[in-house]
Amino acid sequence: MRSVPPSEDAYDGMRLRQWSRGAARSAGIERRDLLRLVAAASVAGPLAGIASPADAAPGATAAPGIVKPLPPEVFTVRGTNAETNFAALRPTGLLTPADRFFVRNHTSTPRIDSAGWKLTVWGDGLRGPAVEFGYDELRALPAVTRTSFVECAGNARSYYTTQQNQQVTGTAWTLGAIGTARWRGVRLADVLRRAGITRDAVDVLPRGLDDEVISDGINLGRVRRPLPVAKALDDVLLAYEMNGEPLPPDHGHPVRLIVPSWIGVANIKWVGDIEVSAEPLLSPWNTGLYRLFGPGYPSQGSAPLTRQTLKSAFELTPGASFPARRRHVLTGRSWSGGAPVRTVEVSTDGGARWRRARLRDEPRSGSWVRWSADWLPRDRGPAVLLARATDRTGRRQPEVAVHNTQGYLFDAVVRHEVQVV
Repeated sequence: MRSVPPSEDAYDGMRLRQWSRGAARSAGIERRDLLRLVAAASVAGPLAGIASPADAAPGATAAPGIVKPLPPEVFTVRGTNAETNFAALRPTGLLTPADRFFVRNHTSTPRIDSAGWKLTVWGDGLRGPAVEFGYDELRALPAVTRTSFVECAGNARSYYTTQQNQQVTGTAWTLGAIGTARWRGVRLADVLRRAGITRDAVDVLPRGLDDEVISDGINLGRVRRPLPVAKALDDVLLAYEMNGEPLPPDHGHPVRLIVPSWIGVANIKWVGDIEVSAEPLLSPWNTGLYRLFGPGYPSQGSAPLTRQTLKSAFELTPGASFPARRRHVLTGRSWSGGAPVRTVEVSTDGGARWRRARLRDEPRSGSWVRWSADWLPRDRGPAVLLARATDRTGRRQPEVAVHNTQGYLFDAVVRHEVQVV
């Protein structure tokens, strides 16, 4: 009888040891290329393209490879990606509308017809041969609905440079590489069980149908990242709807993974096949990418990243102006990949004094909570607004985030500089 699958923490430690011993199998990439990625990841470089929403090109409506319109008052285009300007979320509710949801593309958005789409589940972790599911077959399975945020691991990365004066690499996100939606689909566990997953399975590797990724001359293949079988059989969805509508192309049509509370890259879009393996699997997205490198970490990096961290953001444009001696209502959102948010505090004097904000939602795991606080500024001039969250375990956002070369998981309190006029 096989023992209970390991916890996330135990799994991470086990994979790190296997990686360092060379005991895990590379899925679709040569091990020497993985080692090159790890070596490159350990070196920080200047963060290219730091920009605020105000720096977006006037009238910009598109980005390479993104299908939906990207009005500059809603999005800041960052290469093949589009960051949601946080001020654009203020009129929305708990759920982020699809037309305001950030886009993270490694290449470009594919256009896939659901009528011809197939999901192939295969591998030596199954009892028999590969099993295929068509779109209609998938939708005929018992459906579940979950409200969950999706957040890039590099969200808030630019603050390592602008706020802590530390060099990092990667897309210069501020705080808008996140969105929360109501996802509808089928449990990945149900699909795996129908496909015949065995007790020998240890890793589940979903792969997207977007183009292969070329980085520094290395063909990394299509985006794919292993999940431990314990997580795959827990709360992961194969989603086909977003906020009550079929998935839009930029957000994974026809089917994507939703991996609650985990970093964005685990939520594979446009999923086309899933390998179920009886041995550990590696891909670029859990070796040279999406680990923590730098002082204080092993040379091969930390364990692969899983859960997101704790953050807060004001629904404000950078450098916003407020008339003096008038009452204002400050609004924002806080979220955590760990325990639900318990309290949010704000400071309007750069951190000298803090007070509780009013929570507008019931805090729940995997979602954010909206909040508000009154402010009556009296003196004209620059001001610094701060917001910090504390979760139900007592963990509170720190003043300084621990540096890593790729700028992942920034969790420090962000300084929002505004003007009182």
